[in-house]
Amino acid sequence: MLLQASAQAGVNLTLAATVWMVSGLTASPLLNSLLPALGALPLLLQLKRHSRGYGLQLLAVLALIGISLAMKPMANQPSLLLLGSYLAVLLFALGQEISILPLQRHLISHAGGSMQRLRSGQEIGALIGNVLAAMLFPALRQFLPALILLLPLAVVAARRDTSDRPSPSNATAAITLPWSRSCALQGLVMGGLFALLALWVREVDGGKCFDFAMVLAAYGLGRALVRWTPRMHRSLPYLLICALLLLSQWSVPAWLAVMLFIPIGAMAAASDAALVDQLTPLGDAPLRWQVLVRSGAVGGLVGSIGLGLICQLMSLDVALPLVAAGFILLALTQARATASPQP
Repeated sequence: MLLQASAQAGVNLTLAATVWMVSGLTASPLLNSLLPALGALPLLLQLKRHSRGYGLQLLAVLALIGISLAMKPMANQPSLLLLGSYLAVLLFALGQEISILPLQRHLISHAGGSMQRLRSGQEIGALIGNVLAAMLFPALRQFLPALILLLPLAVVAARRDTSDRPSPSNATAAITLPWSRSCALQGLVMGGLFALLALWVREVDGGKCFDFAMVLAAYGLGRALVRWTPRMHRSLPYLLICALLLLSQWSVPAWLAVMLFIPIGAMAAASDAALVDQLTPLGDAPLRWQVLVRSGAVGGLVGSIGLGLICQLMSLDVALPLVAAGFILLALTQARATASPQP
């Protein structure tokens, strides 16, 4: 659990720092939305899974450290800095997709853990990473700690016995992950929400990196508290998220707008868990969570680029109404859905 928490803290710190850095390089909604889209792209590929792919994540962070060092000397060449950031995020996402499933299965089978403990470690690590993003600035001070947080799991990933060898119980190298329409639709809406969040905080709310990171931290705290969320019909969390998002943009104090992301995070985690429960016939917990991630990534890619393009043609102000309408659509589809998983 500690290894998973440390690695996830490094992941969240890396991504939060990169998203904020890119929002400072360009105010284009479309160019900002490309970053999460590139991060989701490897989930669409049929990649051979191996724990040593984790090394690509470390290489990507080293590249981001180099880009952060070049920010001032290359201030008049933002296009090159943007291109480097995009390539680094793509490399980071490739490493994560290649290594995550064999590493999770290794931690469960060799460290006596469970998927629930790994998920708890991920949520705690995500919270730590987002808090560190708020405390550390500029980008160089964020990427260096991120690299340090990623290193402990790299030791595990380098061991030969964690490789994903084909076997009756662990033959993921050739597995084609199943598809879930419900997970993809949720990913489409969530992808739209987070694709332009940093740009929204910077351009619309006039916030700083601290404010953006605190929103992510509040969201992460809510996800970590999901076990205390009361059971409810699976359509209700989406309606609550929609209401809380709209409330956060009314005339409320800035601190309250941030705090509203705590229940938003809890509702999002509850909806994730509900979708994974519907996928029980597909296999073990790590595989089902990867189905959620992969299907959600497909939707997220479409949602992030689609919303970015719409906001590029119209204005950033239309983002919130469109995302709110998306959550209402999710609630309607879940209200009509049967209890069986959708293939």
